[in-house]
Order: sequence, then structure tokens, then C-alpha cells
Amino acid sequence: MISKVKAAVSGLVGSLSNKHSALPSPCTPEKEPPVAAAAVAKPQPPCRPPFLKLSSEEFHKLGDHNSRIVLTLKSNEELYWSTGYAEVINAGKSQHNEDQACCEFVTVEERGSGLNSKCNESENSDVHTDTKISNGLSFYYWGLFDGHAGYGCSLTSSRLLHLHICDQLRDLVHILQQPTIAAPLCLESGTKNESASNTPTQEKTEPPLETALRFHLEKQVFPESLVIGALENAFRQMDEQIERERTSNSIEGGCCALVAICLLDKLYVANAGDSRAIIIQQGETIPMSQEFTPETERQRLQFLASLKPDLLGNEFTCLDFPRRIQQKEIRKRILYRDHTMTGWAYKTIEEDDMKFPLVYGEGKKARVMATIGVTRGFGDHDLKVYNSNIYIKPFLSSVPGVEVYDLLKCEHGPDDVVVMGTDGLWDVITDNEVAEIVQRVLASHGPDEPSRYNLAAQELVLRTRGVRKESGWRLPNGKLASLDDISVFVIPLNGERSN
Repeated sequence: MISKVKAAVSGLVGSLSNKHSALPSPCTPEKEPPVAAAAVAKPQPPCRPPFLKLSSEEFHKLGDHNSRIVLTLKSNEELYWSTGYAEVINAGKSQHNEDQACCEFVTVEERGSGLNSKCNESENSDVHTDTKISNGLSFYYWGLFDGHAGYGCSLTSSRLLHLHICDQLRDLVHILQQPTIAAPLCLESGTKNESASNTPTQEKTEPPLETALRFHLEKQVFPESLVIGALENAFRQMDEQIERERTSNSIEGGCCALVAICLLDKLYVANAGDSRAIIIQQGETIPMSQEFTPETERQRLQFLASLKPDLLGNEFTCLDFPRRIQQKEIRKRILYRDHTMTGWAYKTIEEDDMKFPLVYGEGKKARVMATIGVTRGFGDHDLKVYNSNIYIKPFLSSVPGVEVYDLLKCEHGPDDVVVMGTDGLWDVITDNEVAEIVQRVLASHGPDEPSRYNLAAQELVLRTRGVRKESGWRLPNGKLASLDDISVFVIPLNGERSN
């Protein structure tokens, strides 16, 4: 097995990529599949976000890995809140751009209102563009999906995830619409808050002991937590749908997902993967996501392996060592750590410790089972360790981390923005550098300039893509530029006023 893993490490992601509206989307012409003995699902043709409004000629031209033309919006009013967007294809690590993006306005009707559509279908009648339904909720939605090992998973997620979010929120319409929105709730689905009813106050009586105990055991649940739970369940359902349909719809690979929704004056950012979002407010940066990588999730991965050692296929160890253990070091004392530890301690090396580490490598080179560099997202249901039958999916989670920002806690100016980007952006630039670039662009294009957010997104992509030289793509300081697909949203925090 060690030789197999060495082969996997040397060509680490051979078959994998480096990890990682209603208008018709321009796609490459579909070729008729060769005649086969059995019917095979036709793969989805590669497409770019519909809001880019590309012609077929533009689509092919902008997919050139050598020129890497930065693509941005043709009109400043294509996206809600005058959001800016820009993207660029990778430098050749995959045939097509594996990133996808989505921006929607979604209205949610309460479940049981007479609408029987399903939220996992594009024809869903609960989702409307530019139209609000009475007695419903609405939210703005931005999504970035960073694909790997193909674009199928990111493309599917960009088309369907907001529908799953819509479906989850349908159970919460009557709760979130209550005027006492800041109060904790102890409600069952479908019940009404008694404090909001018009029933006359009844004479107080001492409750039975059982009722009193139940009352004291109830947990306070705030509406904000319900929205977070809806997002978590929506991500889980999206991944389950991809698992069910991966063969019939030819959904290949996997993807990270970064989503922002504005609902009832709060911004919820849900992230599953290594993309990132930050808020730039009055020159200060506020992190709005946590990145999930083999290093940041080492303890979760090791804990799962300790509970279910059969997932390791008797070929990996759930312990972590500072370096690979040599055969000659058996019975010597070496530093180690397990899922209970953040620090290091000594242990006597045994034969079993010679197995390959569950988490191997450091930084961007860290991999789960020497195979994949992200630990959360969608897809990858058929992914196995190189030349083995060990599945990696049990260690990969679809549940996002969710951060919440109250849009009413301060007055936002036209230069306060949210920046969402796939990891191609953040691999070569820091949060503060992003803030400096955005501030410089916005300062040189005043609030009356309608394209200022688009120009900021474009400048971020240009800066991180770098310039092509004989030695490859380079940043202004001479360091290696991002060779990955890069996709960026720049969203003004005061944008809702204009919608």
C-alpha cells in the first residue's frame, strides 16, 4: 500500500483538479455520443453563468488558457444591488473553467399554501424573479461553486442550491414574519406564537409538575438559528440529490460552495470548502467564513476514523506525526497527536504507526488520504484512494459553516462591501490586500459611477491572475500568480436600498 500511496502523492491529483436568470446559457455545441451497447447519460455541456450573456464565439475565446482574458459583466445592472463580478479561467490545469456562479432574487411561499411544486426542480413555482408574493418571504442570493475533477457538480449546484434553501425556508415563513422576530422561540412546526394571538388572558393556575419540568427543559431557539439550520439542511439535501443523480445526469467530480443570502436585514454566509468571504467596512476587514481543509479539520477527521477504523481500509493511521515514520524508528519515542489533542506529546512507535497518515502534507499541499485537499462541499461520492477500494466520501462533509452579519447594526456607505471569492483569489492575496485594492478602485470611481463594483471585481482578478511571462504567470512582485480558476463577487452592503 505504501508504494500505492507514494504513486498517489507523486502525481497527487492526476485525475483531480488542483484543490479543486432565466436566460439560456451559451454552451459549447454538444457532440453526439458514440453508439454504445448500454445507454449512457449525456454529460452536461460546459457553460458559464447566464448573467454574463456570452455568445458562442465569446465563450470559446474566453476559454483560452494561454491568454486568460478576464471576463466581467457587460452591463452594470445585470446583478442585484449593482453587484460586481469577474472571473478568469485557469492556466491549463483543467480543460474548462470549473468555477460557477449564481445570483438570484428568491421569494418563498409558506408550505401548505396550495403550491405543490418541488424546490429541487427548475420550474419551481415558489421561486420568482423580481416578483414578491404576498404572505411570503424573499431573499437575495449569491453563490460561488469551485469545482474539481470536472465542472458537473459545480454547474448542478449553481442551478439548484437556492431552490433547496427556498424549500427549507418554507417551514419558517410564519415564524420569521412574526413582529417579535428578536425573541427566542419554543415552537413546533405549524404552531403559532401564543403571545401574538388575540385570545383573552386566562386566569393563571399552577401548572402540573410534568408541564413545569417540560417548560424548564425547553431550549431557547432564536429565528437566526432557524435560518442557519435551513441553510445547513439545504446543503445536505443538495449533496444527497447529487449522489442520487450523479449517474443518470452524469454529474462528475465535486465542488466547494460559498453562499450569501440577505434575509430580513441580516446577511448569512454559508461556506463548505476553501472559498472565502470578507466584509470591508470603513476600511476594516471582517472575516465572514472559515475555510475547511485537511489541516483545519484534522481533529474531526481523526475522530471519525477513531470511531470507524474500517474506513481507513487497514492502510492508514488516524494519528498525526511531524514527519513520515521510518522502519528503523520502531520502538523509539516520536512526537504525535490524536483527535483529542491540539498540542504534541511523545509515544513509542509501533508497527501499526507505519501506516500512511490520514492527513498528509501541510498548507495547500495537505491531503486527505493523499488524495483531496478539501474536506467539505458537494459530490465526490465515487472518489477513492488511488489504486484502491477505499472511499474518501465518508470523511467529506456537505454541512457548511455559517456566519451572520446584522446589516442594521450600522449605517453602511457606498464603499462598504462584501467580497466573495473562490480559493484561486485567496491563494496569492491576503484579506488586507483585497481591502486595499477594493478601496483604491472605489476611491478612484465615485459613488455616482455605476460600474465601480464591477471594476473592483475585475481589478481583483487581474491582480491575482498576474501577467504572463516566460517563467509563467507572475504577480507584480515577481511571485507566482494564481494558476487556478478565479471567480469574484463584490457586493455593496447598501445595495438593497436601490432594489
